Amino acid sequence: MTEQNPQTANQAPATCPFDHTAFARRAMLKGAAAGVTGAAVIGATGFAMSKAAADASPSTSSSATGRKLPFHGPHQQGVTTPAQKHLTLAVFDVTAADKGELTHLFQTLTDRARFLTCGGTPPDLGVGAPPSDNGILGPTVPADGLTITLGVGASLFDGRFGLADKKPARLTPMKTFPNDNLNPAECHGDLSLQICADSQDTVIHAIRDIAKHTRAAMQLKYRIDGWANDPRPTGAQRNLLGFHDGIANPSNDHEFDDLVWVHPGAPEPTWTTGGTYQVVRRIRMLVEFWDRVSLLEQEKMIGRRRDTGAPLDGASQTDIPQYAKDKDGGSIPLDAHIRLANPRTPETDRNRILRRGYNYDRGFDAVGDLDMGLAFVCYQQDLQRQFEFVQTKLIDEPLVDYISPVGGGYFFILPGVKDTSDYFGRALLA
Repeated sequence: MTEQNPQTANQAPATCPFDHTAFARRAMLKGAAAGVTGAAVIGATGFAMSKAAADASPSTSSSATGRKLPFHGPHQQGVTTPAQKHLTLAVFDVTAADKGELTHLFQTLTDRARFLTCGGTPPDLGVGAPPSDNGILGPTVPADGLTITLGVGASLFDGRFGLADKKPARLTPMKTFPNDNLNPAECHGDLSLQICADSQDTVIHAIRDIAKHTRAAMQLKYRIDGWANDPRPTGAQRNLLGFHDGIANPSNDHEFDDLVWVHPGAPEPTWTTGGTYQVVRRIRMLVEFWDRVSLLEQEKMIGRRRDTGAPLDGASQTDIPQYAKDKDGGSIPLDAHIRLANPRTPETDRNRILRRGYNYDRGFDAVGDLDMGLAFVCYQQDLQRQFEFVQTKLIDEPLVDYISPVGGGYFFILPGVKDTSDYFGRALLA
């Protein structure tokens, strides 16, 4: 389990060079000319932040903050950005008719992301026009640590848009693993949007804004809403199994370059440089069953102390498990989750992932059981070498009796938007 760390290199100032009034008026006129079109859709999260912003604590107030994270740069927001308090991860099917409409969709998403992640005063469109903003954040939209990250799924590269020869080399539909219980309605998709912010209403505001402006170009397929707990008492947040979650992530630019970002060269298409592969998994936790298990057995399954987060052979959360001195599993069982997921050998160091997890709660299911768990999101350079390698090692671990992956997909996170003349996927759509 891992912790989030900022990307600190090659970052643009947190400026907002965007003509909100011109965009809003263009959108209003286009909508008036077209009449009422198909249903709008909603979306979710993305790019890296400065060291000063990274050191700032996430807001615990109900009021949105002015914290701005850079939008322009070689990589998107929301990948190496330290996790904000709130998440919406939404996956869409594209309904655009052709490549021209797809390009317009990506330009619109870029324009809205620029404004929303910077904040500002929405324009007044005049008497009789619909408001340019939904108003739930007040008359001025705060930046509130918002990031919006756009990814593309394998299905976008079918015959609809002429993009088949540009598909990222390692992008496939998500595999079904032996312990999965996947619902087809919540799997795969053309686009992923990850929206994260310091306050929940900021995320909701962004979803509604994107819905208004994308109209019938994309249709929501499924959505996961999540939150990050405050540390209790310190260190990484706790997940809904009660254990600290997010302790051993890649943590610096060198590791990000080695494990997260795609570099130029075969087999990847040129346009993919600076992007990364995203895995989304909604993992239901069978918490009522888990709560009947002894603490000793829980700790053996995870490989860590529940109270401190320390490995079972250590004293503090950041201690590194000493597997070489525990070859028979006397301290940390050989099938413990942390030992299988990250054996900490020179050979498996290249298999690590950048993990960005949130808790979710959907109430209860048809038989009255609590429906809650983990919104698992991770990033890596190579899906097969990293996520699938780790997930294969976790097949039939003891924890599978208490968790059930029920949905998700694989996506490629587009390279960053370089400047005000650039937009999401420009090189892909050229």
